[in-house]
Amino acid sequence: MQVNINGEAVTAKSNNLAEILRQYGAIEPFAVAINGEFVAKSNYSLTQVKLGDLVDVVAPIFGG
Repeated sequence: MQVNINGEAVTAKSNNLAEILRQYGAIEPFAVAINGEFVAKSNYSLTQVKLGDLVDVVAPIFGG
């Protein structure tokens, strides 16, 4: 399935968000939004990504 992660087309082997994040190589800490809606970390393994969804993986920026 084609998934759009941070503006990049990625071929995902699963539609499960936790699996997609592992495949993508996301390294904690990060936050995830699907179609602009925040997804709680506790829901990653329960969340199914659909074709055409826009997934944003955002890492915090430290400093001041």
